[in-house]
Amino acid sequence: VQLQASGGGLVQAGGSLSLSCAASSLTFGNYDVGWFRQAPGTERRFVAAIDMSAPDRSDVNKVYGSSVEGRFTISRDNGRNTVHLQMSNLKPEDTAVYYCAAISATKWRYVRFSAKHDYWGQGTQVTVSS
Repeated sequence: VQLQASGGGLVQAGGSLSLSCAASSLTFGNYDVGWFRQAPGTERRFVAAIDMSAPDRSDVNKVYGSSVEGRFTISRDNGRNTVHLQMSNLKPEDTAVYYCAAISATKWRYVRFSAKHDYWGQGTQVTVSS
């Protein structure tokens, strides 16, 4: 199983970036997907998560960390087995390595907890300059 995170880079404060998480050898429909981030010297923190079940549903269950609510949007493309994280109005404190992770769909209630996730991508660096 591989999760490939991509899309990181350097952006000025107030700018936008879009991250993607693509999976191979794993069907996202059986797993939900979370994004976490980790800045140097800090613990890995929850950013957002999305329920990947019922691909035809439009009212998808999503949750966000309080520090990104209203600025970040998570979305899914079940057909491409990909999850996107659109980040807007970025702030210097958003600087971190961003990781996507997959958690069994039966554990949705634990999606905010990094230790509960089953698979992890390699991370992509996001740097926001002031």
